[in-house]
Amino acid sequence: MEATLAPQPRSRPTASTSNEVSETLARRLRAETAGDVLFDAPSRGRYATDASIYQIMPVGVLVPTSERDVAVAIDIARDLKVPVLPRGAGTSQCGQTTGAALVIDGSKYMRRVLDVNVQARTACVEPGLVLDHLNAQLRPHGLWFPVDVSTSAQATLGGMAGNNSCGSRSIAYGNMVHNVLGVGAWLSDGSQVQFGPVDGLTGKAAEIAAFVRNLAIRHRGEIERTWPKVLRRVAG
Repeated sequence: MEATLAPQPRSRPTASTSNEVSETLARRLRAETAGDVLFDAPSRGRYATDASIYQIMPVGVLVPTSERDVAVAIDIARDLKVPVLPRGAGTSQCGQTTGAALVIDGSKYMRRVLDVNVQARTACVEPGLVLDHLNAQLRPHGLWFPVDVSTSAQATLGGMAGNNSCGSRSIAYGNMVHNVLGVGAWLSDGSQVQFGPVDGLTGKAAEIAAFVRNLAIRHRGEIERTWPKVLRRVAG
């Protein structure tokens, strides 16, 4: 007799198992990074919500001091099978910065302007830099970053990039996707890649771009048929 078999259902983690993972995660982060490790209930509660209606308690919070802290935290989270959630100022209105994950908040330490090229009209910044702080440094050069969100006194550039923020002048200047020339990012396997113009990508970044392009080509008909005809779509 031939029968169809189904995999055994996965057992849900018990409270004790979750607590053990959380304690191990906090212990390793304190030992292996230089960042602020926040796993107490009040701190987690502050990161459980953003400007949206959603409230989800995170596993814990890391406030990294450097790129190394971020990379190490991703490695530890991968070992323990804990999701990772980057967070900026938490000004999103659709729940993008809430989740049962390790929240990584770059807004305290990783907020420097690394380089400004006045002639090329480009700037290289860390993800935790607040938009108004960037524009304050650009103003003496007669420049500004044109994605002018209403929360510019709080919103970070990294959060704006992840959210594809727009602003009141986006029809003239475009969204973040139109104004970001490149992004340095960590993948889930801990490797770091540089994304930018497709024709200049190499290595793993080029492989990812090709994979996404092929997906778009393969499903072009369905995307054109079902995707809303809007300039920006955001969902939490």
